[in-house]
Amino acid sequence: MTTLHPPKILVVDDEPPFRHLLQTSLTAEGYRVIEAASGREALARLRDSAPDLCVLDLGLPDIDGIDLIQRFRQASTIPIIVLSSRTWEQSKIDALDLGADDYVTKPFAMGELAARLRTALRHRVQDHGAQPVLEIGGLVIDLMRGLVTVGGQPIRLSATEYKLLKGLALHAGKALTHRQIVEAVWGAGIDHDPQYLRVYVRALRQKIEPDPARPIFLLTEPGVGYRLRPAD
Repeated sequence: MTTLHPPKILVVDDEPPFRHLLQTSLTAEGYRVIEAASGREALARLRDSAPDLCVLDLGLPDIDGIDLIQRFRQASTIPIIVLSSRTWEQSKIDALDLGADDYVTKPFAMGELAARLRTALRHRVQDHGAQPVLEIGGLVIDLMRGLVTVGGQPIRLSATEYKLLKGLALHAGKALTHRQIVEAVWGAGIDHDPQYLRVYVRALRQKIEPDPARPIFLLTEPGVGYRLRPAD
């Protein structure tokens, strides 16, 4: 990454060795890095330093990371990538439902984290003028005209199938919870039984995946929801 004004990343973690690791690794990737060791310090950095993205550990000494996500969302729309040793599904669901953009568990591969950062930052740019056509491998989604093709061949989708695909496409690369997807497709207040959603995901995969049993576009986030592969 070589840009005149590289993105500024706020790293929030109470362990100095881990902050140093991310500082070194992300600086090598071309980012500017600022650090915070607590929730209160993170909120101050958010106000004073205007970061472009936050990498957040949930186990902070003063404010639980889940609560901090809520407070961030009251003040800012910057992408938040949770980087935590909490592996239980409810923690992931809570973080994503409250506004985190992604969730990576420790230990992790730096290459994976770098890819998640690029996807989240790309979403931030798109939010200020979303690209009308997404190309994901052989899958092309024209959001302006409502057209979907795979390998150049048009795909006929039902209204609900298209709404589901569109909702995922608008956040391509980001894990969405069952609740987030159901509310985007059917509206708030609807029963978000995961099994109900699986029926439509299965039907959509039958139409867009080369091998529905081994999906490469519409990916499952076990116990959490689904993610559409990021655009090329």
